[in-house]
Amino acid sequence: MSSILSVATYDLPYELPQNQTMEFARELFSESYQDIERLLKVFANGDIEQRHFSVPMEWFKEEHTLGERNHEYIKSATEYSVKAVEACLSNDFFLKRTIDPSEIDAIVFVSSTGMATPSLDARLMNALPFRSETKRIPLWGLGCAGGAAGLSRGHEYCLAYPEAAVLVVCVELCGLTFQKEDRSKSNLIGTSLFADGVACALLAGEKSPLLQESTQQYRPVIRSTHSTLMPNSEDVMGWDVQDNGLNVVFSRSIPTIVENWLKPTVDAYMEKEQLDINEVDEFIAHPGGKKVLEAYEKSLGFSKEKTELSRQVLQQHGNMSSPTVLYVLEKALEKPHELGEKGLIAALGPGFCSELLLVEWAGDVH
Repeated sequence: MSSILSVATYDLPYELPQNQTMEFARELFSESYQDIERLLKVFANGDIEQRHFSVPMEWFKEEHTLGERNHEYIKSATEYSVKAVEACLSNDFFLKRTIDPSEIDAIVFVSSTGMATPSLDARLMNALPFRSETKRIPLWGLGCAGGAAGLSRGHEYCLAYPEAAVLVVCVELCGLTFQKEDRSKSNLIGTSLFADGVACALLAGEKSPLLQESTQQYRPVIRSTHSTLMPNSEDVMGWDVQDNGLNVVFSRSIPTIVENWLKPTVDAYMEKEQLDINEVDEFIAHPGGKKVLEAYEKSLGFSKEKTELSRQVLQQHGNMSSPTVLYVLEKALEKPHELGEKGLIAALGPGFCSELLLVEWAGDVH
């Protein structure tokens, strides 16, 4: 098994209130839609108050080539990934001491909002004193499911190498993909919903020496993971890569898909683990949007109390794609938990797919 020892997030510098982005959308889309005022209600009704971006509002009013966007992505994603890693390794709420990057054995680097070869984990390793033999595991194209998938792949690395310590780094600069000339409703919805974010989690295998550095009496141990792909669902969400950059694909059917498809997926996983969904004490879900959270509740029979942490993250940060579930995880780990309590980490993304992890709060015994 592997333990989640520390989680840290980092808010990007440009905080934009939702009413400000709504005025921007009114200015941009009013000529394209006669019913623009009705459509703009998605900004007011989405339970989002503010979001953070790596660039100021003025940037969105200008045109940018794919090359310009990607150059900014590489520069900013590297810079903010460094800050998230440093925050995670020095988080004194979770750790007795600052962990040196040289003590890390592998980096799972998750991102889908830009392109880089070599992948950004190489740039991260050049910015911080990681060992040159640190394993690099870049994951691209998983979108909103990427944070949970990164935790799953990090856990599996720890199963193979029980003495290992693994960093899961998620960075998405969704704002850099915004297409000023795209007048589609998908782009309008994306403008109301997506934001930038970066987060990092530290995992340790069951024989890792870093386990003794945990400050927590009970820490979350990953018991198992579960991945599911919906066949022939590539058009539900993702990117349409064109000459001008990454154009958002965002189906209006996503809440319905969640409501109808997620329950059997979760039930199959719970049955395999010999658990009932009602035995889950902490639901750590990627908040894809207000309607997605409502679909979680309806599908799984959860109260709003179970999705409260996800709702808080959506309200204060919007949907940041892959890092978002780590923002929820950080809030969950800051709460006190009793020995044996169970949590379900859940995220959905392009494919269409789900990534689920079962965690249990445990002490020294795995």
